[in-house]
Amino acid sequence: MQKEVKLFNTLSRTVETFRPIHEGAVSMYACGPTVYSFAHIGNLRTYIFEDLLKRVLLKAGYAVNHVMNVTDVGHLESDADEGEDKMEVAARKEQKSPWEVAKFFEKAFFKDCAELNILPPSIVCRATEHIEDMISFVKKLEDKGLAYTIDGNVYYDTSKFPAYADFGMLDLESMQEHARVEQDTRKKNSQDFVLWFSQSKYPNQIMKWESPWGVGFPGWHIECSAMAARYLGEHFDIHCGGIDHIPVHHTNEIAQSEGCFGHKWVNYWLHGEFLILDKGKMSKSKGGTLTIETLKENGFEPMHFRYLCLNAHYRGQLKFSYESLTGAKNAYETLNHKLADWKTEPASPLTTEDSSLLKKYSEEFWNALADDLNAPMGLSVMWTGLRDEKMSTAAKLAFFDEVNDVLGIVKSEKEQSLPPELAELIKAREAARKEKNWKLADELRAKLSDSGILIKDRENGTDWFWKK
Repeated sequence: MQKEVKLFNTLSRTVETFRPIHEGAVSMYACGPTVYSFAHIGNLRTYIFEDLLKRVLLKAGYAVNHVMNVTDVGHLESDADEGEDKMEVAARKEQKSPWEVAKFFEKAFFKDCAELNILPPSIVCRATEHIEDMISFVKKLEDKGLAYTIDGNVYYDTSKFPAYADFGMLDLESMQEHARVEQDTRKKNSQDFVLWFSQSKYPNQIMKWESPWGVGFPGWHIECSAMAARYLGEHFDIHCGGIDHIPVHHTNEIAQSEGCFGHKWVNYWLHGEFLILDKGKMSKSKGGTLTIETLKENGFEPMHFRYLCLNAHYRGQLKFSYESLTGAKNAYETLNHKLADWKTEPASPLTTEDSSLLKKYSEEFWNALADDLNAPMGLSVMWTGLRDEKMSTAAKLAFFDEVNDVLGIVKSEKEQSLPPELAELIKAREAARKEKNWKLADELRAKLSDSGILIKDRENGTDWFWKK
């Protein structure tokens, strides 16, 4: 029996009780990275939100089939089919082929995700490996009279999809009046979008494929529809991404998918809000995009950033500053030191009062997260429980395990085998303590700390823990 979860559905603009298409299972598609550069922390906030969603659904008792695309085909700088091709720009800058650029930045993206304790998708699908799926999808739209071809470019005819403006609540008349002068003159309507490019501003583009309409490349929007259908079918539960996807990318996905299939495509749409930079305090970034590596260079760990993100509701803007990140770091390290201390205490059975309090706090925590992923409220409940003097250490550790399953703020593989050089440092420090060489013992403690090891001295020896 699954627990009840409520989610804000962009489709209805209301919080709804989640009802899956198939009992006990969730099909979920998340728009993945375009791998032409390092992911910035605004991008990564979205993936942390999606990870929280996935963890809540798992905790609720669902099996989650999570599909994420990787856009390794360059798409134009603007969602609206304008500007230079991102992959081509990156390839020129890095002096590599677009495929080499894509592989490099895809690896970097998933490294960031691992460091942020983001659970990996069930399926990662790359656009370059699904060109035939996209071509087949475009052909179906042509056969249904929903697409037209001009000069080798295939466009989706938005006038044939009456509900086009509904999802993004778009004012099409106003958009038509304010359409840019430098738009694609081949389009019948300014909102029409490209399904396949055989003609673009950049004829020397490297990433091209044969198609019924000429040698070219797919539009950005078609890849998500084609790959989601390939792995999740023509009707699935959840599609998520950032709010910037609502007015163009996801609006276009809905138009082409529901036009193709002739029925509702996705039941629940979830979108994460922006991370806003406090520009007055961004001088440390040297004017560049803030990435996980930037945060590390400034003395922060990736998990400090995850903790910061969980302090704001995913549907609210998060204002980033190094001051706010420092606050998150301090709270996070306090938590880890408490956990490290508690783990060294002798285990004891839970009392009746422990069990009662554990049940109370666990229910309060779950109720917060099951109400549209209210992580800030969940963290508040967590701290209230961990500070409750009526709860034993064993009960607090059990409660934290419940919390951590959902928030993912401490990596599960906490204690690994020590590398030989670190094991030798611990032995050397124990020897220094026996000889009462406190200066050397302190120096070795500092070296271990720099290597990520916390030390807890006991009368009969030394306990160690990986920093969380």
